[in-house]
Amino acid sequence: MALVIAALLLYVPPVFISVINLFFWSKRRSRGRCGESLVSILIPARDEEQNIERCVAHALDQGSVVAEILIYNDRSVDGTQEAFDRLLLRYGGIVKQVATQEIMHGWVGKTNACARLAEKATGKWLLFLDADTILRRNAVESMVIEATHRDATLLSAWPKIEMLSLMEKLLMPLLNFVVFSLFPAPISRFNDRPSLGLAHGACILAYRETYLANGGHRMVKDRLFEDTALARSWRSDGQNSQVMDGSRLVSVRMYSSLSAVWNGFSKSYYPAFENDVSFLLFQSYLALGFILLPLIICCAVIAGFIENINLLLAALSLAPRAIVAIMFGHSLWSVLLHPVSVMAMLVLGTQSWWRYAHGSGVAWKGRQYSASGTKVNDE
Repeated sequence: MALVIAALLLYVPPVFISVINLFFWSKRRSRGRCGESLVSILIPARDEEQNIERCVAHALDQGSVVAEILIYNDRSVDGTQEAFDRLLLRYGGIVKQVATQEIMHGWVGKTNACARLAEKATGKWLLFLDADTILRRNAVESMVIEATHRDATLLSAWPKIEMLSLMEKLLMPLLNFVVFSLFPAPISRFNDRPSLGLAHGACILAYRETYLANGGHRMVKDRLFEDTALARSWRSDGQNSQVMDGSRLVSVRMYSSLSAVWNGFSKSYYPAFENDVSFLLFQSYLALGFILLPLIICCAVIAGFIENINLLLAALSLAPRAIVAIMFGHSLWSVLLHPVSVMAMLVLGTQSWWRYAHGSGVAWKGRQYSASGTKVNDE
């Protein structure tokens, strides 16, 4: 009975939230026309020579709704500027480069770049894209229509996360699992609590007038986990921020190797939490719910202390992961290896905490980040 109660307490909430997201977070896109020259697409890039030209090519394919595409070289040390030069030579009428400036004091590199881009934008809407983001046909128009329909001044399209390598397929689904087994996306549409704000930094649409009025990225200038922080700050300011299922509109391959996955998650893991207590509670929940309790049940069954039927309680720990896998088309084998993924996540989270709290922070694209902001070394 104690095992049953523990399993119900640990697994029913994420299963319930996952089911809500599966059945009520609609994938349907709004149809219609929204007008011409409404959107400024803003793309900050740091060491993105492999991605920027493809990103801009798909942005150019969005039609007359796009007024301009502004790109910003965030002091890259690879061939990003050469890629910029090719784009400007070919598409100089619509693609424009915003001059690189020093990072403002107390700002993180990406938030600084986004703010610099917004300063020069002229569109009614601002669409912030990561340089590795790919827009599908009519994605921009669909987002503007959806934002208007929801009366939202900030709308993030949660992208389809492309995963090619074995390690990507093992670890990257954890992002969707954590978010959509804890975050009730359909409820957030009708509840304006700041804690229900959510955004994915790969694709964020903001109404320019509201962005400038409330300070835009200035609200999260020193945040490494700036996307969701922006959505929550937006709501705290009395504005309507929303997140939509953008899997049919936007895709992104966030990281392409084990080291990139590890370093990228390390950069964002610990800063995603408000304090050490919430971080510790989350780590404890993962360890107890998805490793220790299933392991205890399996060992007890093998030792003959409890009936075999109790293995269903251990299997229940995979239920929220399986539901999220159905939502996003993750592979079955990654669901079965979920405990392995969680163990890796626990190690990663602990390392992220240690580096921020007791070490020198984490390095990302040539910059050293601390929990309270960024120390920039662009030499």
